[in-house]
Amino acid sequence: MTLLIDPFAEANAEDSGAGPGTKDYVHVRIQQRNGRKSLTTVQGLKKEFSYNKILKDLKKEFCCNGTVVQDPELGQVIQLQGDQRKNVATFLVQAGIAKKENIKIHGF
Repeated sequence: MTLLIDPFAEANAEDSGAGPGTKDYVHVRIQQRNGRKSLTTVQGLKKEFSYNKILKDLKKEFCCNGTVVQDPELGQVIQLQGDQRKNVATFLVQAGIAKKENIKIHGF
């Protein structure tokens, strides 16, 4: 009688999305426009939050313009003018919208 052990069982369990909180990251990215202009995008916020109210507070806090874009794959995405990655991350933590360990800042 041989005992079969799957060496990839742990990795497959993580990829299947069975565990709670597998895809609850908030992604803060920067997109380069033309020249020195850039765009900060925030995606992955929970659905129960009002994106327009968060956007309004972000715009007022950082003195920049922004919009909420509906993406077919990613859902709703907040776009802000300029490089606001660090500002957005600290704002989301202070407002209690996301935890610091659940925020991924891309582009550094």
